[in-house]
Amino acid sequence: MKPTFPHAGRTYSYDPAAPIDISLPLAPGENQVNCFWAEPVQFDTIRVGSFVGSVALGGSTNYQRVHVTPHGNGTHTECYGHISPDPAITLNQCLRRFLFVARLVSVAPVPQPNGDLVVLLADVQAALARQLDRSIPEALVLRTLPNDPAKRRRHYSGTNPTYIEPALAEWLVEYNVQHFLLDLPSVDREEDAGQLLAHHAFWQYPAQPRYGATITELIFVPDEVADGLYLLNIQITSLELDASPSKPVLYALQ
Repeated sequence: MKPTFPHAGRTYSYDPAAPIDISLPLAPGENQVNCFWAEPVQFDTIRVGSFVGSVALGGSTNYQRVHVTPHGNGTHTECYGHISPDPAITLNQCLRRFLFVARLVSVAPVPQPNGDLVVLLADVQAALARQLDRSIPEALVLRTLPNDPAKRRRHYSGTNPTYIEPALAEWLVEYNVQHFLLDLPSVDREEDAGQLLAHHAFWQYPAQPRYGATITELIFVPDEVADGLYLLNIQITSLELDASPSKPVLYALQ
């Protein structure tokens, strides 16, 4: 018997043995996704006296230090502490639940007069309208088109990658979408003179901060995963930081 999950007055079932991992792994080297001029991930072997933390080098165990920049290396989830001066606003404090109903939509960005590629609110609304069940749950997963597999390893720094228009972030707030996931480095333009309009709009900061709301960037949703309704599990590390490397997992809901 499959477990069930309630949503909008209905009960859905899902198969816990059929997870869809939409995170990008963290690995050392240049052949990994990267943005905002972050250094590549590094795994360093610990050496203390005669001890070496590598079985391959003769040690008894593998024992390594990890160097990672959450906002620049791989899939990561962030809270409004990202744009707040208060160090106490951390993702580990803001994200207290980990299972949500999510809707996956696929949208092509639109070229703007200045050459930017932008995901528009009207196109997201149109994509939602094409789905049989148009209810808007507490999480939205955005897959941009074309869904180039090179997204898994792309170096975005200095390329002015696609971003969303602030009106889309405002609309998500209107419908109480708490968790927004997308396959882009940021909801905002790479260089925007520090305005971060979509970040501020989504978190309603500083007027009325949405404490439990999160943004997850640099996901990858394979083509074979159809648009529709899913159970979303957001997995993070318990770091007291504004962001954490994360592992969002989808389960198809029926």
